[in-house]
Amino acid sequence: MVPDSDQHTNMRLNRPSQRHATNSHPVGLDHDNSHPVGLDHDNSHPVGLDSVDLDPALAGRAPWILVALLGAIIAAVALAGVSLTVGILGMIIEACFVAYFVRHLAFTTSALHYARRDIDTFSLDPGWRPSVSVLVACHNEEAVVTSLVDHLLVLDYPADRLELMVVDDGSTDKTGSMLDELAAAHPQLKCLHRPAGAGGGKSGALNAGLEHVTGDIIVVFDADHWPRPDVIWRLARHFADPAVGAVQGRCVIRNGAESQLAHLVGIDYLAGYLVNEYGRQAIFTLPAYGGANCAVRASSLRAIGGWNVRSVTDDTDLTLRLLLRGERVRYDVTRSDEEEGAVALGQYWRQRYRWARGHQQVWRDYRRAVWQTPYLTVPEKIETTMFLLAFHLPVLSTAGLVVSAFWLAGVAPPVDSANLFVLWLLLFIGPLLEFGAGLLIAARDRREITAVAYFLPLFFLSMAICTKAWLDGILGRRYAWVKTARSAEVTRSLRSSQLAS
Repeated sequence: MVPDSDQHTNMRLNRPSQRHATNSHPVGLDHDNSHPVGLDHDNSHPVGLDSVDLDPALAGRAPWILVALLGAIIAAVALAGVSLTVGILGMIIEACFVAYFVRHLAFTTSALHYARRDIDTFSLDPGWRPSVSVLVACHNEEAVVTSLVDHLLVLDYPADRLELMVVDDGSTDKTGSMLDELAAAHPQLKCLHRPAGAGGGKSGALNAGLEHVTGDIIVVFDADHWPRPDVIWRLARHFADPAVGAVQGRCVIRNGAESQLAHLVGIDYLAGYLVNEYGRQAIFTLPAYGGANCAVRASSLRAIGGWNVRSVTDDTDLTLRLLLRGERVRYDVTRSDEEEGAVALGQYWRQRYRWARGHQQVWRDYRRAVWQTPYLTVPEKIETTMFLLAFHLPVLSTAGLVVSAFWLAGVAPPVDSANLFVLWLLLFIGPLLEFGAGLLIAARDRREITAVAYFLPLFFLSMAICTKAWLDGILGRRYAWVKTARSAEVTRSLRSSQLAS
């Protein structure tokens, strides 16, 4: 079912004479759905929003997780002493770092051997052309909406098999009027206006569009994306396999020259898509649906109740719900689209905090179901667990920093003097392998390898972001879906601040 059907009242497809509803405040999640909630799944039937048991007491129990952890540490110190307790914690952290290092190494080896070959040669077009509906959710996107539509209009796919719909999600800027003008000039473009305050964030907007589209395959882009003309058939061809529920394409950062941070985000994307995502598919056939430049089978999406409006990372949530009903996600490395990367630290913090908060919640929602499902083998369950815990690793790194402080202060000396070196070597070398491999596979200038040094302060920032997200999550603090500001908006805001000062 499509959740919260009352959210879709007063919506309308655009007509040249109509205007969208306006409001004086940005749209966000409604009060009841403003943060992800805990889910307990019955794996005897497809996992979706119609098959979850929402636990209203979970938010009340969440703070006790932190109390229990602190209590366990205090009890361990009382029984075993500070030195032994810190030593055991250090060994546990080192074991986790070793496991993730092996994972990084496996993905890097796989990508270095095969990714470049697949990018260059894997271009088979079977000629299969299912009906496709493209959906894009837009909230206050006047800075990018025109370029988005320009790229949508030149997609290389049969016109009678392609449907284009952009959902204006209660925008308070000129997005709605700009879309109306574009739709009037281009009849193949449909625009759906949601009223301000309709709720559900991006998921709610996509669900609204889902009610009006007819394609067998739903392709999703974010508003800042520039899809390549051939991306539709490249994504759609994978659905000839009935076991495939969703397909993820490769994304690259187009504005890396705007700031050093955007440049680093661009390298991060190379590692993420050319190494990590590629490795997950090559070794485990378990890539993730990423939420943009991706496609999902419409029948599968409707069977699981659409996008989850209770999650701020709808992509990770959808990945797990498809896997838990026995379907697979596939990754297509052959064609990328371009998107914007964060250009300022505040923009980066808000985006990565949302990713961490949502990803960590998906772990709490589905961890039990992953180990109960009959659709995953034991190695696949282990990999899925490590994938879900990826945004917990910086939290563990924060704990490792505390352990290191105890060792350095002499309060609890390590069992072996090499422990401190090994601990942090394992922590950093894995991601650095992926960064370097991503640059090599993308055939980037060798001088760019020096930029990897800047990832050290960025990693400490990620530790702070993920640790705050984890604490906020287990304390049950409410959080609403937040749109990432576009680079033009950030630049304009910085210039205004400079002029004001």
